[in-house]
Amino acid sequence: MTTKPEDKTRCQSCGMPIAENFGNLGKMADGSFHSEYCNICFVDGGFANPAQTLEEMIASSIDNMVNEIGMPEKQAVDLANSFIPKLKRWQN
Repeated sequence: MTTKPEDKTRCQSCGMPIAENFGNLGKMADGSFHSEYCNICFVDGGFANPAQTLEEMIASSIDNMVNEIGMPEKQAVDLANSFIPKLKRWQN
């Protein structure tokens, strides 16, 4: 059985799986956790890179999936381009 990206709670900026027990939830300015964003994308109540574009996020996600987790490049490109634009941060 293949797990689809939407089967897990994911950061609504980069798409990385997030959970309190993973220890990777973003943090608000008061130190409380933000349940929609990871600790890489969301720090101290705001986006770590507020000027980042959708295209830059897609490129960095592809790079991460290929170089950090060993995903084949075509699969990473297809996944990033189909999934990331649908995330909350990139709407509007």
